[in-house]
Amino acid sequence: MRHEILMTRKKLVRIALESAELPGIRLIARPLYRRMFSRPYHGGNAYYGAYETHAQALADAPSLPTSYDQPSTTGMYMDRHRSIRVSDYPMVHWLSRLLADGRHRIFDLGGHIGVTYYGFRRYLSYPTTMEWRVHDVPSVIDAGRDWARQYDPDGLLHFAETPEAANSHDVLITCGALQYLDYTLPELLHRLENPPPHVLVNLTPVHPARGYVTLQNMGKAVLPYRVMAKPQFLSQMQSLGYTLVDHWQSKERHLRVPFEPDCTLDHYAGFYFKRA
Repeated sequence: MRHEILMTRKKLVRIALESAELPGIRLIARPLYRRMFSRPYHGGNAYYGAYETHAQALADAPSLPTSYDQPSTTGMYMDRHRSIRVSDYPMVHWLSRLLADGRHRIFDLGGHIGVTYYGFRRYLSYPTTMEWRVHDVPSVIDAGRDWARQYDPDGLLHFAETPEAANSHDVLITCGALQYLDYTLPELLHRLENPPPHVLVNLTPVHPARGYVTLQNMGKAVLPYRVMAKPQFLSQMQSLGYTLVDHWQSKERHLRVPFEPDCTLDHYAGFYFKRA
């Protein structure tokens, strides 16, 4: 029975995607898709709507958990402890150079239980003086500390309860997390008295012209999901004194919001910024 339900939901998603740009059919398909989206979803991530702000998206979320801060999320991304993605290689490249240059204080924004720390250590030589500090939601931080007691014998991994702890670090990195925050990266950097001079961003949805917030049903919760407008993002980073050193495409990820054809992304993005 459960298998039949899952197959029905997948069919609805396919129908919604295929009919999104057909005016005569979308009037019927959209409410059907919305009802499907409003239930716990187990067929991969699903998306709905395009909103101007995080608050507007949150107000239109269905009656499901709307926070990542819950025990069921702590076990996600465990496969990334042992391997990295193709789009991680630019991150590894730049981080290796920064570590060799003595930049040993790393702040990992939205780093879950330290998945990037564990995944990258197969490819990087971590100096004994390195401090890798992760910020995430409280339940994930608790799980990360428990995990580190067994899997981080060198004691290089630390955790921070607030994003402002990034102050005075050498490097800020973030991998696939900016879209879930209720603030933007430039807003955080602006709040810091001594922001990190090096910023590495990966797996971030960036639209060539339009910024918006959609809703993502990830099965365990429905979360506002921010897509930044690339010109605005680059301009805001520049206004904070950052120069774009490198950028790359993350082909592993794409985004299509049913019934919102202008919101389609065929890749995500990565950036390296440096502040003088």
